[in-house]
Amino acid sequence: MQTTTNYADRIPNNVNLSEDRALARALERWQPAFLDWWREMGPEAASGFDVYLRTAVSVEPQGWAQFGYVKMPDYRWGIFLTPVAGGATIGFGEHKDEPVWQDVPGEHRANLRRIVVTQGDTEPASVEQQRHLGLTCPSLYDLRNLFQVNVEEGRHLWAMVYLLHRYFGRDGREEAEALLTRRSGDADNPRILGAFNERTPDWLSLFMFTYFTDRDGKFQLAALAESGFEPLARTTKFMLTEEAHHMFVGESGVARIVQRTCEVMNALKSDDPAQVRAQGAIDLPTIQRYLNFHYSVTIDLFGADQSSNAATFYTSGLKGRYEEGKRDDDHRLQGRSYPVPTAVDGRLADREVPMLNALNEVLRDDFIRDSIAGVGRWNRVIEKAGIPFRLTVPHKAFHRKIGTLAQLHVSPAGRVVSESDWNANVGDWLPTVDDRAFVASLMGRVVEPGKFANWIAPPAIGINRQPANFEYVRFN
Repeated sequence: MQTTTNYADRIPNNVNLSEDRALARALERWQPAFLDWWREMGPEAASGFDVYLRTAVSVEPQGWAQFGYVKMPDYRWGIFLTPVAGGATIGFGEHKDEPVWQDVPGEHRANLRRIVVTQGDTEPASVEQQRHLGLTCPSLYDLRNLFQVNVEEGRHLWAMVYLLHRYFGRDGREEAEALLTRRSGDADNPRILGAFNERTPDWLSLFMFTYFTDRDGKFQLAALAESGFEPLARTTKFMLTEEAHHMFVGESGVARIVQRTCEVMNALKSDDPAQVRAQGAIDLPTIQRYLNFHYSVTIDLFGADQSSNAATFYTSGLKGRYEEGKRDDDHRLQGRSYPVPTAVDGRLADREVPMLNALNEVLRDDFIRDSIAGVGRWNRVIEKAGIPFRLTVPHKAFHRKIGTLAQLHVSPAGRVVSESDWNANVGDWLPTVDDRAFVASLMGRVVEPGKFANWIAPPAIGINRQPANFEYVRFN
């Protein structure tokens, strides 16, 4: 019997959906629930807008970014895997140099399902966190970028759901349904990872989230792109092409806020935060506190500094390191060690532990190096304005909630402090209630083409090289 939905037309794909009747029927049952979730938890009051979006229609360079006006509920959420690499072998662990797996090995089924579900859960979670932000957008350009991130997170959810339906049978179908029932921040049925239960109440938070937390996504996807389970590796490799735009939204968004703040400071000839705020700009110390919060919450996403699960995933060939193939070692790591921070006599010190158990820390350190580079680009904006202030990332032990460091109070500079010292200084280190209230007070909605809120500078160039006054969103 033919399915009632023509998935070859409605869902761009390179996985032969039209030829896989069982998979088509499973997705046909799942899609209405997805659209119900989108209407309930997707961008608020925006389903009728025509949005200038890019849509992936193939994995070819000319096909993965086609631009045009789309109503978001009609977006063609595709399923794409990078092309099969003939003769590919597993690059690490105890199965190194063996052929990659096209099907789920029975002994690794539970761990692979857990990996796919955890990754999949982050995608709808971020849409839920950002649901209300369209109501306070600083420009049509930024509103369009928010919606682009939202629909692509939806497509990434489809990518993980495809794997669950295609390779994990009844369990996979049940997990795919559960991805639509959990809710970010829900007390009874929250999202799996802590950062995805935090609120994203304003656009400074959004830009920090897309810079730092989507960067975690980059590193997690890159590690999964090394997987010996080739369908997962091929799926995440294509997802990385879209993740880059999400990080661009964050990095450029913060840079534009910093630029506008510096313009106000130079006009005032003052670095007094109160004077800067009085002019409707976000002072640099507040931006630093937001940075500290989102950075510290994000590095917890990498997990505990020592993890037997990480060792198992690596040894089994399920999840590699970032850019595994570029690393100059035996890719088995037996007998190798890695430093992790711990408290010794009231101060932080590195302790060597087996590298297999420290792979979360390895990936976290890769992320930290990458994050610092982007913060350096924000500082160049400040430097160009001639202002003697520099944003910094806090010590990786600061404000941790996972692992051995969660038991410590550590300053942004990396000094272990007492609980009383922490309480006395936390208002200088993390956003206060007043900070969040002030930032919220700036969040008016600007939707006239070419106009921008006072607290953020325009971008240097438009999306797809469109002019400054381009109508990125049409309200119907």
